[in-house]
Amino acid sequence: MRYSGKLEYAHERKIRERNTPRYRLAHWPLWITVFFLAPGPLTFSLFAHGFGWANATWLALVLLGTGIAGWRAQLPGVELRPYILRFDEDKPNPLYRRVCYTFAWNATVNFALMNLTGLLIAAVTGHWYMSQIYQYAYFPVCAIILLLGIAGLLPRVGHSTKGEGTERRYFYGTVWAVTIAQTVLLILWQTLPKTQSASIVKLVVFAAVLLFMGIATYQGKLPRTRPIVAGELMVD
Repeated sequence: MRYSGKLEYAHERKIRERNTPRYRLAHWPLWITVFFLAPGPLTFSLFAHGFGWANATWLALVLLGTGIAGWRAQLPGVELRPYILRFDEDKPNPLYRRVCYTFAWNATVNFALMNLTGLLIAAVTGHWYMSQIYQYAYFPVCAIILLLGIAGLLPRVGHSTKGEGTERRYFYGTVWAVTIAQTVLLILWQTLPKTQSASIVKLVVFAAVLLFMGIATYQGKLPRTRPIVAGELMVD
């Protein structure tokens, strides 16, 4: 099916020769979040029981690791200068980009799947099994996503950056959809009672937000979700 949404033309966008310190620093918290969320059961414990010593220890390790990587310009967006200048260029995709975006896919897809599964079970049975889901299902799904990343089968994680002009929209669309849907779900979790009927409402709203954002992504109505016409110099 031919794409009928909005496009971006690379030659109409400003070329940035270097990343400013502010730009680089602004990307650091994004990768702190991605890797902080990596141990799913620990993250579930954070929302279920509050910030504990295990969360603090892991956060310290993440701050140290991402801080060193950022200082060495080994995080996407934290490089001294943009890595991608031509979206259709068959250019090697650095290992640090592949690792970071693989874990970013896990932070978005895995948590959405876990919560969607928990909502579906609660809506059907009236019982919540989120702790068990995160304990037994999170790491197998994480392993699958990591294997897909190693094989280069995820958008922005391939061995080449040739498809960056379109792959970036899949990534940012997923980030927009999951982030907003999870935020709405958190609000509903705090405001609605823990009843089966409320679980059905949460499930319907969560799925509806994901669907709505998916449609908006396809139509290119969200930031960074429009395909970039290849062949011109441009920055990521």
